[in-house]
Amino acid sequence: MGLLDELESEAQRRKSTEEDAAALKAARETAYRTVLEPAMAALFAYLGELVAKLKVLQPKIAIRHALAGYGDLVGYVEHEYELSESRQPSSKEITLTFFAPIASSECPSVQVEGANRVRALSALFQRYRLGAPLAPTKDASGEIVGATFKAKGRIPLTAVFAADAASGQLRMSFSNFDDLATAVKTVAPDRVNEDLYDQIGRYLMRDPTELMREVLPEDYRSQLRARVHQQEVKRRWESQIVARQQQDIEMLKREYGIGARFNKIGDAMGKLRGLMSKKP
Repeated sequence: MGLLDELESEAQRRKSTEEDAAALKAARETAYRTVLEPAMAALFAYLGELVAKLKVLQPKIAIRHALAGYGDLVGYVEHEYELSESRQPSSKEITLTFFAPIASSECPSVQVEGANRVRALSALFQRYRLGAPLAPTKDASGEIVGATFKAKGRIPLTAVFAADAASGQLRMSFSNFDDLATAVKTVAPDRVNEDLYDQIGRYLMRDPTELMREVLPEDYRSQLRARVHQQEVKRRWESQIVARQQQDIEMLKREYGIGARFNKIGDAMGKLRGLMSKKP
């Protein structure tokens, strides 16, 4: 291929790439305008109706999280909700916030000893605003070396739903629902429907739902199964090798043990023959 042909080929490749990018951008913008924008309005209306019913019914919704070094935090949702939305020309975001006051009587009272452990748990309590340690004990230098921890305060819960023309998808984030962290999931436009709204409502109420469980593609599942099989075969071979090595070691111990005993007998016989040869 000549130089001019190479340059022409590169120019065509770049043009094709730019056209693909423009087509993808247009498809995302269309999905936002035709599907996501009205779907976000429907989701906002659904959440408004949901929180209105929850305020009336006041169901007992428990929030439980395990805190490393302490134990389980237990709280119950306070049915005071703040639902808001923000709009931009090419994006929309819905935010729902509420709190779960911690039931201190249902949380453990943990006595911690050692400066390092006290500092670590104090940092966690401070990070999540769970109160200060109680009855601290100090050493001669004034450093806290022991304390009692009893959780109090409120667990903030936040759900954010965002859609924009740039991504053409719905992005959901939930903070402090499944644990003391933020979980994120992206949903394609064709899946934003009444069934999704129902799953979101059940998730917010802590009912069983598949909302935050990802469905893995079949090819990826096949890869995982193959990897698990390979690891299982590897473990079996390693177990067989270890067992064979142990058998060899035991055999060597027996062989060397018998040889050592024969060597001792041989040495004793040699000494006896030597003594007998020295007699007159």
